[in-house]
Amino acid sequence: MNMQTNATRARRNGYALLMVLTATGIASLVLAGTLNRSLTNAKMNDRSNEYSVASNAAEAAVEKVVARMGHDFQNYGPGAVAANINLYRNSIPDEDSFWTQFAFSDGQGNANRTYVTLLTNTFSGPLPSQYPGLSTMYAPIYRIISNARQATDGVVTGTAQVDVLLALVPLTHYAIFYNGLLEFSTCATMVVNGRVHANGSIYTGTSASLTFNGTVTSTGTISSPAWNGQGPRWNHKGTYNGIPPYRTNVPNVSLEIGMTNVHDMLEMPPNGLSPLSYDGRSRFFNKAQTALIITNNSVMMKLQQSINYEVPGADPNPLYLTSNITPTALATNFPFLTTDKTFTDQRENKTVKVTEIDVGRYKQWIQTNVAIQSKFPAANGAYPTILYVADNRTVTSSQMNAVRLTKGDSLPENGGLGWSVATPNPLYMHGHYNCPNAAYRGTTNTTASVPAAIMSDALTILSPTWLDSKSSSRYTTRVPSSTTVNAAILTGTVPSTGPSASQFSGGVHNLPRLLEDWNVGGRVLTLNTAILKLFNSEVATRQFVNPGTYYDPPTRNFSYDLNYLDPYKQPPGIPCAMVLIRLNWAAPPPNTVTYNVAP
Repeated sequence: MNMQTNATRARRNGYALLMVLTATGIASLVLAGTLNRSLTNAKMNDRSNEYSVASNAAEAAVEKVVARMGHDFQNYGPGAVAANINLYRNSIPDEDSFWTQFAFSDGQGNANRTYVTLLTNTFSGPLPSQYPGLSTMYAPIYRIISNARQATDGVVTGTAQVDVLLALVPLTHYAIFYNGLLEFSTCATMVVNGRVHANGSIYTGTSASLTFNGTVTSTGTISSPAWNGQGPRWNHKGTYNGIPPYRTNVPNVSLEIGMTNVHDMLEMPPNGLSPLSYDGRSRFFNKAQTALIITNNSVMMKLQQSINYEVPGADPNPLYLTSNITPTALATNFPFLTTDKTFTDQRENKTVKVTEIDVGRYKQWIQTNVAIQSKFPAANGAYPTILYVADNRTVTSSQMNAVRLTKGDSLPENGGLGWSVATPNPLYMHGHYNCPNAAYRGTTNTTASVPAAIMSDALTILSPTWLDSKSSSRYTTRVPSSTTVNAAILTGTVPSTGPSASQFSGGVHNLPRLLEDWNVGGRVLTLNTAILKLFNSEVATRQFVNPGTYYDPPTRNFSYDLNYLDPYKQPPGIPCAMVLIRLNWAAPPPNTVTYNVAP
């Protein structure tokens, strides 16, 4: 009995020991697994942290290139970006010792480099949704990529990639664009149906009404101060119907004009300036296919054509047509041109010596002149779409040179591309312009018009009934007839110098100057246009005077021409705003430069 009991007790103790050993083994395995998982998790956490830090470093490298590219683009244009590709590729973060802990590469095995390449130079179409209503043509897209890892024992590579669109947005996408203070103060009833922007503040305030149906943006503020000797208790300070209604303190809209004084784009280039320089490309003398220069004794026209999409001014083989300035010689050589007319501009209080262009005759001349046809063969898609005119005759202190366009109902179509005129002189428009269908005069119907712009130091509109012989008489003797102008207006103004009536610019509603008694019988001035004020006038510089001295205002029918929302209906030569847009962010696989973000 005792022997059985002892044996049983021994077996039980053996089983217990076995169970303890088994449990201990299992516990050891569990502990080992737990420790292993902890070590693995710790390693994974370390790798994750390392990846996050490396990715941030790669993003910093990409952003450094984007920042420099944006500076070059918005200050010097797309040409400067193309010229600085190697500079960007050699750019990595190195501002202080912090960045020495990272090793950068361009995804192709090249150390201390950033990948930068041109994906396309011909992007066109609407911009992303954050830029509603804006589009671009022939804009470049660049790809920027950086790979980064810890410089010491780094095993994880972080990456960053962005595609950047350098969008050139025609300024005619704006109904009104002012490169400075924009004043609607004391305006008559006005409805603006497009986007409005000012690189400056915007002043409103009127006893009539002012309605914005598009978004209004200002780099400054929007307010209604006492101005033009009136206010500030205005009945109406503006109704904003855009989406969003308005935004203030927005970034400055940079212009595709490579010069400090924007008015210089109208001036003839100085000797020695290359047409292919950034400054040279911005000059209308170089943008124009036909450049007409008038001096005291002669007239010269330079015919120049764009070669391989370079500016026409870089044409290595231009043609020159010349004539003396006598009426007989001009009638033979330039039958659309006269230079012997004068009249009085009562605002400027000067005698105007006029270079007058009969647009109808010019249209016929470019279609029949042998030299024009040889230089611009329409069969090859070459057209003279921009005419540059500079009247450089000497004048006295009581005189002023100017260009006048007359009989401009029907403009040169140029294969549907349209026609623009640019001059450093003040420009006068006599009669209807770019409205060949008489039934559409006084309406917003521009279906018969062609893309057109008038770009000048200052702009004065003269109705079809204007007579030079009455220009020095009291303004009430100058009774106009209703007039329609279908063209974008790029011109200057004499800025306001203070809040009194004698210091007022006239506001956007008086940017097109007038010299007639438009208040007789409710005459209507119809403009289907985009109004662009980029500079101050430098030739026609006398301050605006409120109605009752040299003019009375018309009924204004100012409308934004919706054709300008179409990138393929832009007036020739219109400058662009420069907008840098980040299109696609991605974290591609390391050492990959062909990764595309799925749409």
